[in-house]
Amino acid sequence: MTTKVEIRNHATKNEIYCIHIIHHPRDMDDNCESGSGSSNKHLHHFVLVHGAGHGGWCWYKVRRLLEASGHNVTCLDLKCSGIDPTDFNTVFSFDDYNQPLTTFMSSLSPNHKARGLDAFEFIYGLRLNQPPTGVMVKPELRRQVLYNASPVEDFILASMLLRPSPARALPSVNVVRNDSLENIVVLRVFIIKTMKDKLFKPERQENMIKQWPPSKVFAIDESDHSPFFSTPDMLFPLLLEAAISIKMP
Repeated sequence: MTTKVEIRNHATKNEIYCIHIIHHPRDMDDNCESGSGSSNKHLHHFVLVHGAGHGGWCWYKVRRLLEASGHNVTCLDLKCSGIDPTDFNTVFSFDDYNQPLTTFMSSLSPNHKARGLDAFEFIYGLRLNQPPTGVMVKPELRRQVLYNASPVEDFILASMLLRPSPARALPSVNVVRNDSLENIVVLRVFIIKTMKDKLFKPERQENMIKQWPPSKVFAIDESDHSPFFSTPDMLFPLLLEAAISIKMP
C-alpha cells in the first residue's frame, strides 16, 4: 500500500514544495533523521521538501521555529539538489529525482502514522541538438520572481546555493486522480497560497485548488514564492494549525 501525504504551498512542473507531517508514537525510531536529537516528547515530525533548484538548506528559518516548539524536523535534499552529489545530467525521471524522499519515508518505523499535509533558462549538458538536461530560473529574474519579498541576505544566500534541476525528470510527474486510485490511501492535503508570488501567481494557485480541491486552504498575504524566506513567522503557525487539525484515530 502506498501512502501519500502532502501539505503544498504551490506545485507546478517546475516548482513543488511539500511538507509531510508524521505523527509520532510514544517510541521514536532511532533511525529517524532529526535536527534536534532524539526525544520521545516531539509532537510531530515535519519532513520539509524543497522546490526546484533549492535544497534542504532553504528551510533553515522554519526549521528553527519548529524545533524551538518541540517538533522533530527533517530537511531533505532531493537528487542533484543541495549537497547531494548527483549530476543533474544523469537524472531522467521524477521517481529518480524524488528517490531520497521515498527512501526516507519507507525507512520510518511501521508505528509512525503519516497524516496529510518564462523565467527559466535551459542547460544542455549533452549536445545542443539534444533535449536540455537542466533548468533554472534566469539569474537576472531570480530576485524579481522568486524572492521579491524576501530579505536581501536570503536572496544572496540562494544565489550562491541554487543548482540546476533535472529538466528531463520534471515533465515525468504523474498526477493520480481520485477516481483511479487503487490500493492507495490519499490523506488530507492543505494548500498555502502565497499572495505576492510572481512566479506562480494567485490566479494559477486558484486554478490548482479547483483542479485538486484540498481539505483546507490557507493564505499568506505578504509571501513571495519562497515563504520559508519571506514570511517564516507566518508560515510556522499555519503548519502547526494544519498538524493540530488532523485528528488521530
